Amino acid sequence: MLKLKNIEKERFDEYVKNHKTKSHFLQSLSWGEFAKAKKNLTPYYLGLVNDEDELVAATLLLEKKLPMNKCYFYAPRGFVIDYKKKELVREMTKKVAEFAKSKKAIFVKIDPDLIKQSTNYLGEETVNPDYESIFQTLKQSGFKHQGFTKNFETMQPRYTFRIDLNQTMEEIEEHFSKTTKQRIAKAEKLDTEVTIGNKDDIKDFYHLMQLTESRKDFISYNEDYYETLYEIFNGNDSSKATLFLGKINIEKTLKALENNLKTVNNQISILPIDNLSKSAKAKLAELTKQKENIQTEMDKFKEARKEHGNEITLSAHMIIEYGNKAWVLYAGNHNILSETYVNYKTYYEHLKYCKEKGIEIYDQFGTIGDLSKNNPRLGLHEFKKKFGGDYVEFIGEWDYVTDPLFYFVFTKLVPIYRKIIRRKSKKELNEELSNEKEIK
Repeated sequence: MLKLKNIEKERFDEYVKNHKTKSHFLQSLSWGEFAKAKKNLTPYYLGLVNDEDELVAATLLLEKKLPMNKCYFYAPRGFVIDYKKKELVREMTKKVAEFAKSKKAIFVKIDPDLIKQSTNYLGEETVNPDYESIFQTLKQSGFKHQGFTKNFETMQPRYTFRIDLNQTMEEIEEHFSKTTKQRIAKAEKLDTEVTIGNKDDIKDFYHLMQLTESRKDFISYNEDYYETLYEIFNGNDSSKATLFLGKINIEKTLKALENNLKTVNNQISILPIDNLSKSAKAKLAELTKQKENIQTEMDKFKEARKEHGNEITLSAHMIIEYGNKAWVLYAGNHNILSETYVNYKTYYEHLKYCKEKGIEIYDQFGTIGDLSKNNPRLGLHEFKKKFGGDYVEFIGEWDYVTDPLFYFVFTKLVPIYRKIIRRKSKKELNEELSNEKEIK
């Protein structure tokens, strides 16, 4: 007989971390503790055990308190279970539903990172052969599918790019786009560097996240949010948060450019200026253009040094490691010197880092399914695509309703009410501004 119970944190984390198919940092002990500290959620570390007290499934459930002594539960990236075992999934669902009802929850939400289909760098599609069966199992277990969303409407992205690190580094690099290879090469030619930061560097990281927020029109968190995340994930032996800082030392870069300029001048000097052939004239024109470009770049770096100093952090990424996977959780970039392509080099360096550490799956953590030209997130998608990973579509969100009346109120009526309030507030603000103009 199977029983759902609270599991000791260390035992829970060991099970999740080492699960063959469903290990995910969003189901980790670290994420549960972080959600408690910064998201005002209550974590429950639950395990399904058999008569010998062996774990056969587990889940982190995050409780969100609601008015009227109600709540709902969210299992980020779903139960840690073998979804191909139909009876086991049904039993786990039943037990979790009973637990949720005992807490007066109105629903339980899951969004397993189960692959529906994926497309490789050549555009070849692969459909998960178990997808239809798993879809039906969840449906028959009582879950309601929330639809095949295309953007970031859900708790977690339904699409991502993943790179298989079981390939050799040469194979991985072969899948990079031509422009990605060129931009990494340029960043290296400019003598930029990528270093691993520490807690003291969160300040720089936060600054770049703010700049990215203002440029890309998304909402980031406060500095304490990132600092707490970094501390919790590095305070647990089973997880790790690593900060990668892409930097430019302008003095070093100017020296590199001076060497490039010297090389170009030497190439120009050996051309027979008095008797140029057609090909030599073309070569001279090309070298002259290169010389002008180098000099323009040098002037730009000198101006940047005047305003920002000699060493500037241009890119900062936070990587989460857990089990056999790593996720590029957050990435911030400066507004200046984008032509150095330090962000490309930063990606490249933490990709190599993950490969060297024996991590098997490198997840770029989120992209879009709507690839229409007017989608404001298309640029993000195209950037991640250039690294040649598999474009992965997950199965989507599912709700198990435990209180139909309050579920209807929460999911249908409350959003309408909030929309009306927002419209009313906006109208009042516009009227207030209009009145102020009339007074003036």
